[in-house]
Amino acid sequence: MLFQKNITKKYLAALPKEQTERAWNQFKSYFLNPDIQANILQSKEEQFQEGFLRELFVKVLGYTLNPSPDYNLITEKKNETNAKKADGAILLDDKVIGVIELKDHKTQDLSKIENQAFGYKNQHQGTRLVIISNFEKLRIYIDNTIDCREWHLFTLNEDDFRELYLCLAWEQVKQGCAIKMKEESVSSEDKITNALYKDYSQFKRVLFADILERNQYTEDNQWATNEKEWQLLLFKKTQKLLDRLLFIFFAEDCGLLQPNSMVKIISLWETLRDADAYVPLYNRIRQYFSYLDEGHQGKPFDVFAYNGGLFKPDAVLDNISISDDLLLVHTRKLSEYDFESDVDVNILGHIFENSLSEIEEVTQQISQGTIPQTSKRKQDGVFYTPQYITKYIVENTVGRLCSEKKTELHINETEYFADQRRQLKTKQRLLDQLQQYRNWLLQITILDPACGSGAFLNAALQFLMAEHHLIDEMEAKVAGSSLVFQDVENSILENNLFGVDINEESVEIAQLALWLRTAKPHRKLNSLNENIKCGNSLISDPAIAGDKAFNWQEQFPKVFEKGGFDVVIGNPPYLRVQGLRENHHKESFFYEHNFESATGRFDFYVLFIEKGFSLLNKNGVLSFILPHKFINADFGVGIRNFIFNNKALNNLVSFGAEQVFSDASVYTCIIGLSYGNTAFHYSKVKPLELQEASDNHTEISIDNLADTTRWSFQSSEDSNVIAKINKQPLLFKAITKACSQGTVSMGDDIYMLKGKIEGNYFVGYSEQIKQSVKLEKDIMRPILKGEDIKRYAPLDNLYWLIYPHHSENGKTVPYEENEMRELFPLTYEYLLPFKSELVDKKIRYKTNEKYWYALHRSREITMFETPKIITAEISFGCNMTYDNKNLYHNTKCYTILFNEVFEKYSQAYLTILNSRVLWYYLSQTGYTLRGGFFCFKTKYLEPFHLPDLTSPENQDNAKILSVYANQMLSLNSQLQEKRSRFLHRLSENFEGIKITTALQTFDQLDFKGFVAELKKQKIKLSLVQQDEWEEYFNQYREACQQLTTQITKTDQEIDLKVYHLYGLTYDEVLTVDPNTPIKREEYEQ
Repeated sequence: MLFQKNITKKYLAALPKEQTERAWNQFKSYFLNPDIQANILQSKEEQFQEGFLRELFVKVLGYTLNPSPDYNLITEKKNETNAKKADGAILLDDKVIGVIELKDHKTQDLSKIENQAFGYKNQHQGTRLVIISNFEKLRIYIDNTIDCREWHLFTLNEDDFRELYLCLAWEQVKQGCAIKMKEESVSSEDKITNALYKDYSQFKRVLFADILERNQYTEDNQWATNEKEWQLLLFKKTQKLLDRLLFIFFAEDCGLLQPNSMVKIISLWETLRDADAYVPLYNRIRQYFSYLDEGHQGKPFDVFAYNGGLFKPDAVLDNISISDDLLLVHTRKLSEYDFESDVDVNILGHIFENSLSEIEEVTQQISQGTIPQTSKRKQDGVFYTPQYITKYIVENTVGRLCSEKKTELHINETEYFADQRRQLKTKQRLLDQLQQYRNWLLQITILDPACGSGAFLNAALQFLMAEHHLIDEMEAKVAGSSLVFQDVENSILENNLFGVDINEESVEIAQLALWLRTAKPHRKLNSLNENIKCGNSLISDPAIAGDKAFNWQEQFPKVFEKGGFDVVIGNPPYLRVQGLRENHHKESFFYEHNFESATGRFDFYVLFIEKGFSLLNKNGVLSFILPHKFINADFGVGIRNFIFNNKALNNLVSFGAEQVFSDASVYTCIIGLSYGNTAFHYSKVKPLELQEASDNHTEISIDNLADTTRWSFQSSEDSNVIAKINKQPLLFKAITKACSQGTVSMGDDIYMLKGKIEGNYFVGYSEQIKQSVKLEKDIMRPILKGEDIKRYAPLDNLYWLIYPHHSENGKTVPYEENEMRELFPLTYEYLLPFKSELVDKKIRYKTNEKYWYALHRSREITMFETPKIITAEISFGCNMTYDNKNLYHNTKCYTILFNEVFEKYSQAYLTILNSRVLWYYLSQTGYTLRGGFFCFKTKYLEPFHLPDLTSPENQDNAKILSVYANQMLSLNSQLQEKRSRFLHRLSENFEGIKITTALQTFDQLDFKGFVAELKKQKIKLSLVQQDEWEEYFNQYREACQQLTTQITKTDQEIDLKVYHLYGLTYDEVLTVDPNTPIKREEYEQ
């Protein structure tokens, strides 16, 4: 739903009445004229394209078409970045604000031209409105293809026309009316979702508490053997009761039940209560449940028997008691929502997903007596999948098979909408083809093996319904009959959709979501128990999974009689094996012995890839959204082998460092698998530009996946550059003796302190005890964090580390406890209160608790107390520097030490490691993090190839690079000194000033911007002060800018030298850095 009904209603009320009526009369006279309609249906796209724009957009909607003066509508608008043209474009101030793509009426499925239209949209920056039409139907989209609004122009009534006019009339488009409606709808939907979920979850909590209190466990309980089991059962029944009530609220607003049914139930109960014929309110509601199950005719209720299993008798729910007041307050509150206009099924999907989180929290609370800090559903890595993802995955799996089947049956859509004056024999052939296609469509099997609240199954349901409606349209056109949509929803639910989830509540909610999507007045609900089932999708052995063990062949025998599922889709759970091994020993053992993909510290989702693929028939397709870490992480070798050995990869869409799930720091891709592929399509896109993935992809041979050590998906240009890098003779791994993380304490707040050395002591502040401390200086070491490392910058530590270790026979060892007491009594006394906590950690991490005060990982002293290169673990760009101050660092930094032969070339190699070549290499082979950051961990650096700077032919290059390194270190030191001096003066003059990020690089501001930064901290300079400070500011700003210019120039010279060292052509340099300031003539001279 593109616009919420209440938002549309508000905007319609403001439309100018006379103007709209004139437009309606003009529209009727042309587009509702049967003779004109017949002529339009005979017209080809190019014949009527301009006529359509003139008749609808100019004469009805008020546009001015080029070449008239002051035109705002143009035909054949060329893209900004290529030679392709949209059929039309809407202009405002000479900028494209809307694109129009037209086809003739033979293209009935307008979804097929979405990609083309959005391709044009994305070529015009800032364009948000997309219009597509086949002259008979017209759709508008805003921003993306998730939702659209469609009008059938030949059967339009006045009310629908007014909405068309509201969205597309020039005066409305000029004011951004449709875009405002979309934005308000999204905002309104968010507010309604949050409000409804708040009321819904509050009702659930108090309802469960009330049911527990009023229906306590007794020894003669026939449904549970102990109190905990009874509580769990009652919680599940609470959810079922809410499902029933939610269905009623939805059904009474959508015409399935009489309006205000719940209000009538309450009113009748109040009448009986006041007439001294009291029965509990829950009894009246329960009686209504029986009406929904069996049907009822009579006053005051006329109820159809919807059944479906949701309302069948339930022994527990039929025998519990619930507070009248509680039901009265909360059912009234929820029934006030408009479930037809304001609360669509998608909103309910979000509420259901959040509900699952609460279900698991309470279940764990009952079982273990604890509530996890994060909902278990998020710990298990299950996130609600955005609608544009489910839509894309369904279209590229179910849609792909549908297209292939139509091709096989020789169904050409245009043939069905061509001239209807065809021979009877031809008509019959076309109708027979459609019947064959419908029969096949009714047998396609679609599975989500971790279905959650049913998002993917609902998306598949919508797609199949649309496909059946298209068949109906095509049959009507061929037969020349009126359009009647077949009632196929029940057949789809019974034959096409299948889901499994380990959560019983997920299964119930998924079933409810499908019922709400398909329910119609006076039609029974399908029983979905044979299609949507509870079980462990990965384990069939009851000895491991108990009653959740799931044998696929036994559970879905008809599917496996045909070899398996046609389509497997979903968003499998994400959970690293550490969590499995800690909490599910038997399960993790089973996975490691039954799944090829269970290698290393595997993640749960790789098991679902393997299992999902095994459930396909030989012509089936699988598509999941999941983390892309398996592509190059060590644990992914098992699933990479599995995919390559089965020639399974069909397509992969990477979102890189862009996030799909707003509430989860996880970086994802969409993977598509099928049998017997020789090549696959790879694309990398932003999530909201997903539709472009189908058109903008690289085709890669499946043989490129043969090296399963790590996968890299590269264009031929990138492959050539990587090949040249790999031709260099030295591996990073071979010429370095260390590339190591720093120290690991047993608690940073205990061991890492801010402060300074004063005489023989360190004086600082402990975050752990929230007070100042005085410790012996000889046990303290200056320590760096990742954020302290800047490119070629001098290093200064803010923190000091308690380091209870010393060197003994060339090895770093902890002091003995008696030595600690004698040599460092103040430090020992400081650490002593934490002894119990530290011992527990030592035991948990399997290190020697005798040295309870020691660091978890001290590293070797010789690694720190030597000149070295340091890099941050995670960085945007290469940001390495050189340390000759013997500084220590934590795990967020890595020390790089070269072998003895290469040690004297360390600074020369620093320039290569800071160059764009290494950054490019990591971007092609490494692991992407949010914001485009990359990891500089050992395993990502080790495969990098370097030139041999010790060779005779490279001696001059080595000297030049060493000079560059010293220049960069010196220039950056001077720049930091200048900035520090200015900031020191600032701090002295303005007590309490916070040195913000903007002030740290004050030289990038002008004086006005500097004054504005001060004002943000309520520091207002008088005019006299401004005169004084402006001269001082400009003096330092100019000096810093001169240094920055020198740094930039030297950096470019380094890149130029490194590119030549690696033997790159200028075109390859452009592959490494498309924005390089180096000119071709400069490079090639």
